[in-house]
Amino acid sequence: MIVGLGDGPYPPLTGLVVTVSGKDRFAHMHDVAALAHDGVRLSTRAETLGPFERRPGEVLLVKDVAGRHLIHLKGARLVRANEIELACVSGRWVVIGVDPSSRPMMRRLLPRSARDRVEAGGLVDWAEIEPFVAHVPTARLRIPLRQLARLHPAQLADLVEAASHEEGAEIIAAVGGDRELEADVFEELDMEHQVEFLRSRSDEQVARVLTAMAPDDAVDLLEELDQERRLPILQLLPAVPQRKLRSLLSYNPETAGGLMNPDFVSVVLPATAAEALDTVKASKVAPQAAGVVLVTDPVGQLLGTVLVVELLRADPAAAVDTVTRLEPVALTPDADVHEVSRAMSDYNLAVLPVVDEQGAPLGLISVDDVLERLLPDGWRRQYGMSSATG
Repeated sequence: MIVGLGDGPYPPLTGLVVTVSGKDRFAHMHDVAALAHDGVRLSTRAETLGPFERRPGEVLLVKDVAGRHLIHLKGARLVRANEIELACVSGRWVVIGVDPSSRPMMRRLLPRSARDRVEAGGLVDWAEIEPFVAHVPTARLRIPLRQLARLHPAQLADLVEAASHEEGAEIIAAVGGDRELEADVFEELDMEHQVEFLRSRSDEQVARVLTAMAPDDAVDLLEELDQERRLPILQLLPAVPQRKLRSLLSYNPETAGGLMNPDFVSVVLPATAAEALDTVKASKVAPQAAGVVLVTDPVGQLLGTVLVVELLRADPAAAVDTVTRLEPVALTPDADVHEVSRAMSDYNLAVLPVVDEQGAPLGLISVDDVLERLLPDGWRRQYGMSSATG
């Protein structure tokens, strides 16, 4: 059975591949007089059918879809097409969903007389499904980026980790159309998969991904690449991100310096609350790092921190130090990961400033960076958070 993808949420059957004397021939749906569980009846002689040739946008249900993984967009998980469900809607046969349960396989193993005793499993609506198509020999088929963009980068990363290498590569290739989304997905991948999907890329392509990533995540990934590739890739980065990564490379990865993100928002006294908010708005720092503003004195020493929500509640004309938490909790770059986690836990901090010996801010550590260091490798799979299904 041949279906055309991209023709609405429920792909229509466009025809059948009929084997006649050992050769594949094409039967258009206009030539199908009846379609039922026990077979197909044509309205014309099979010998008169023309040869079958794949057309762009078409897939063969049995060869290309059945038994393979599909992306369940609504559930953000992989499902297997153990049975494909068809329905005749307004005189047109369409694919309406798949049964990912083990019941279809059980039914096929039973004698024909006993198959009706096995009830159907849960049906996954095809409108919520995106199939993998890279294995289909039709160059124009691709997973639509707009579909994957509906998912959170962490969900996409879980899908990549749960998929086979070929399926994961297809997801990575699809999100590559959006550099920011691609970088976000790489940040969420475990290190093994990050390296797996960058190893075959050119130095220029790897540099492009690293440039779009947060500096602390980018430097971790750079250190995992083959040693002979690190310097050439680093030299391909633009000046600003290259300088940030070179700075981070000087720290031990298990210390505050190795954990911190050098991107942060800061204001100098005597700034007002309104001026601090304007600084946040003009900043290109990632949202999770821009929720806290560092307040320094005119010589650059950290005096305190203030939450953006506190700035929003303050009188716009008020001096920022009137709502600043003075004597902030901060650590030097050589503090180990356990000191960092203890400080964040004791003071209930979502972010922790890192300062140099003179007290000038160098970066921020977020709680998710600490968790990634402390949790065991493969913790998503260990605690049942994998997106794959049987």
